[in-house]
Amino acid sequence: MHSATAQAFSNIAFIKYWGNRDNALRLPSNGSISMNLDGLFTRTTVTFNLSQRDSLVINERAVTGKGLERVSTMLDLVRGMANISECAEVTSTNNFPAGTGIASSAAAFAALALASSNAAGLTLSEAGLSRLARRGSGSASRSIPSGFVEWKMGTGDDDCVAVSIAPPEHWNLADCVAIVSASHKKTGSTEGHALAGTSPLQNARVADTARRLDICRSAILKKDFEALANIIEHDSDMMHSVMMTSNPPLMYWQAGTVGIFHAVREWRASGSPVAYTVDAGANVHVICLAEHAKETEKRLRELPGVSDVLVARVGGAARMV
Repeated sequence: MHSATAQAFSNIAFIKYWGNRDNALRLPSNGSISMNLDGLFTRTTVTFNLSQRDSLVINERAVTGKGLERVSTMLDLVRGMANISECAEVTSTNNFPAGTGIASSAAAFAALALASSNAAGLTLSEAGLSRLARRGSGSASRSIPSGFVEWKMGTGDDDCVAVSIAPPEHWNLADCVAIVSASHKKTGSTEGHALAGTSPLQNARVADTARRLDICRSAILKKDFEALANIIEHDSDMMHSVMMTSNPPLMYWQAGTVGIFHAVREWRASGSPVAYTVDAGANVHVICLAEHAKETEKRLRELPGVSDVLVARVGGAARMV
């Protein structure tokens, strides 16, 4: 019986991943850039034993069906790599709402990749872990390295991995996540990625990605907040335009979501270093310079429709606990 526990942070994409060129391998249609979120984490323990089947418990609740199937699929990859056949007990806890656009699957599958490979006796490189995590959830590949991370499209399975482009201490940013809805979204990201190609706007979004990646990478390396703000809002709006024009259409925004967009743009116009970005959900990530986090959190809490605000700094790499 072999057991291991790992912890990984959620991440927020600055340049978004939406749509795959290979759904089975989760090879993305475009590269992406993200920031790990310190304090918003998933902790997962994997124990290989002589049980008859894999089991999954998340936040003390047993999970079956599709959730368990996704975990077993990753465990099958690990079993194949380690040449073992034992089933596994997986227990996981996360300290933030799941399925609401705060990248719970990114943290979950990054932690699962690290814990399961260690429990199986494997010692994988960071690139190997990123590849493995990607197979569970595309954005999980970005929760393996530390700090500010770029997920490279690559040419195929081997080189489609995420790498750190700057450590957490490079730039003292904060993410104030305005919770507009804590309920589980009706259409998950996996299903959404499969719809991306039905939007007439997706090809234009993908074709323009290299330009946006260059602007975002440069903004991070130069710590140019104005450039970062403009490109992440532009990129977020582009992804949601694809979602809204898919068939069937996906509308994740709620009234409170749009209210935050208007407020953030007003605050920035009057001199505050703030910018918004939204993943597949209603909740808004408001990125700011860390010294403005308290003020930004206070302002967000006063807006209609905001039930809570989670504040995270730049997080490190996935690690063994």
